[in-house]
Amino acid sequence: MASIRSRKHRNSSHLLALVAAALPAAAQAQEASLPAMTVKANADVPYKAESSASPKFTQKLVDTPQTVQVIKKEVLQEQGAASLMEALRNTPGITMQLGENGNTSAGDTFMMRGFSTQTATFVDGIRDLGAISRDVYNLDQIEVVKGPAGADIGRGAGSGYINLISKLPTRDGVNAATVGVGTANKLRATADFSQKVGETSALRINAMAQKGGVDGRDTVENSGYAIAPAFAIGLGTPTRFYFYSQHVRQDNIPDGGIPTIGMAGFYNATAAINAGSKVRRENYYGSKGDYEKVEADMLTAKVEHDLGNGSTLRNITRYGRTTMDRLMTGVAAGTTAFVATSANPATWTVNRNRQRVDQINEIIANQTSLNTSFDTAGLRHDLVAGVELMYERQKNLSFATAAQTINGVAYPATVNPNANLYSPNSGDNLGKPYATGAYTDGNTTTLAAYVFDTLKLNERFQLNGGVRFERFRTSTNSAALVGTAPTYQLTPGSLSVSDNLFSWKLGALYKPADNGSIYAAYANSKTPPGSSTFVLSATASSGDNAAFSPQETTNLEIGTKWELLNKRLNLSAAAYRTENDKQVSYNALDNSYSQFGKTRVEGIELAAVGQLTNFWQISAGVASMKTEALSNYSLSNNVATQNTGVRWSPELTATLWTSYTLGNLTLGGGARYVSEQKRVVAAGAAVSPMPNIPSYWVADLMAAYRVNKNLNLRLNVYNLFDKEYISTLNNGGTRMTLGTPRSAMLTAEMQF
Repeated sequence: MASIRSRKHRNSSHLLALVAAALPAAAQAQEASLPAMTVKANADVPYKAESSASPKFTQKLVDTPQTVQVIKKEVLQEQGAASLMEALRNTPGITMQLGENGNTSAGDTFMMRGFSTQTATFVDGIRDLGAISRDVYNLDQIEVVKGPAGADIGRGAGSGYINLISKLPTRDGVNAATVGVGTANKLRATADFSQKVGETSALRINAMAQKGGVDGRDTVENSGYAIAPAFAIGLGTPTRFYFYSQHVRQDNIPDGGIPTIGMAGFYNATAAINAGSKVRRENYYGSKGDYEKVEADMLTAKVEHDLGNGSTLRNITRYGRTTMDRLMTGVAAGTTAFVATSANPATWTVNRNRQRVDQINEIIANQTSLNTSFDTAGLRHDLVAGVELMYERQKNLSFATAAQTINGVAYPATVNPNANLYSPNSGDNLGKPYATGAYTDGNTTTLAAYVFDTLKLNERFQLNGGVRFERFRTSTNSAALVGTAPTYQLTPGSLSVSDNLFSWKLGALYKPADNGSIYAAYANSKTPPGSSTFVLSATASSGDNAAFSPQETTNLEIGTKWELLNKRLNLSAAAYRTENDKQVSYNALDNSYSQFGKTRVEGIELAAVGQLTNFWQISAGVASMKTEALSNYSLSNNVATQNTGVRWSPELTATLWTSYTLGNLTLGGGARYVSEQKRVVAAGAAVSPMPNIPSYWVADLMAAYRVNKNLNLRLNVYNLFDKEYISTLNNGGTRMTLGTPRSAMLTAEMQF
């Protein structure tokens, strides 16, 4: 077998030497100390957040009638989490995804409460576009808001959203740095430098650099760096200005995954293949020419002005641009993905295809909001009102591998031979997909106004309501290949849709005690055509058909929240029912598509976050979820099928992380459980490869030792029992990524 050995196989002794060299330097740092792991009863609790950082939430979390989970940086630090996907393991009900046709979707791709949420990621309240795997180095906390949230963020918030809170300058910032080395020759370093400039100004720079392989994988590598400078003026005064930006560069060898043959539940109509054994998890089915390059830049200006009497006026302006250039080889989808030409498995092959992505995302946004409190007729109001103006754009170029003639120019087929199933050659030269000239270039402009009010009727009862009105216009300009294979003409096209959307939420809350609440909430959101990719369609069966009305999602939730142990521990419980209406469905009676399909998701979530004692922290959650597709039909090969559920929506998920401090030693660990995830959800569907992802659980371990007031050493061991499990599966069932095998990371944390 010929193979390419990546940089991750080189000796890592120089990385360990780097950590060792940092220890004496940190020990001689200026007077500063690491934050103590023990917390007094009334001090800040490492895992527990009192309030959301979003100005749209007017009350503390315990008095907010909605499921809002805050993942603080202390939890991420203990876990050694580097990516957003790793961080979101701390909340139940979120699952990761792969893409269509055997190829990996670009960037962070996940579902929450049965709905895709990958385009509902926000940074400081502004939508974050772009096919990028986000890092947590510049985050103070991650806020996971569940349930339809159209009133909060506008279109497309069918199951909630993720709000990433950036680190900003303060007058009492502490300088910190980390250096970590891990298995698969991973090296990661971060820095957080803060400097006070005069009495009311401060500078802060966060930076990150990393490189190395991927545990359990040959050839695959991730490398990149990022920097986030920020400057603040007027700190401690009524008027504060913040100027901050973030710049990310990634240069990766992408992972096309491995075939699912031999896994429990695998099926193929060919008996020999059906009885085939598993492939090595390290096998790389890509080509030496595969690459992934990402550039992401974000510039933000924010001003806050205190008007007096508890009123604050805010304005935030942002420009963001992300480019993704990727060439990746993956296992093809379909029943013919595996080829057995003899009885000898050593001769079996697997079909591959190459995916080329060239995508640009841009956003320009401006938000102005007012927070104020006042009394009317003896009733207390905590009110937020604001306006938003936004321009969002995504452009995608189209590529092909087949031989065809376009506008009179003949393009030959690119060479894309099968790979040996059990001994793939990562040195294969494969043809690079060529640009056809086709493209889609879509954009959405939005003008929105919103208002939220919390009305306190007395010390025990309060009402919470919010409305949002937005006027949007989505336009798609494109060039498509039109003709009869293999001869095509590039034909320009243009589609647009504009509409008014009205979203709302209403909640009622009762406080049986000062430290607890019981609530009921009802909310909606709307998802118009082209909401996620800005690409409108004229296809009758597409939900992005410009002639269709927006889908509407409604959510009813009842729950209770409590602060216990002198407000060091948050407990919460919620039960909800979410319905998504006006889905496009096939009607066999008149052979047409219309919007009568519906999806219903019902569930219960429990959570506990905070401290059990001064030395014992915990973050735990469990979610039970049932999905049901109602009147949801599709047509394939002239056969109508009924969908009965929602893909990748496990009935039970659970997560736990806890740590305990013994003097200078802190021990911690956690576990995650995900029940079976269905891939095949159509009634009477033919047997096909991997109809589901089997259930699994994974355990992690952490040990940290505080050497002195400036230095902390931490060891993280992931997948402690080396459990083999499917992390993600493609929609065709032929390709998967396995979860990380047993691996480790040693990190030196310094403050000075």
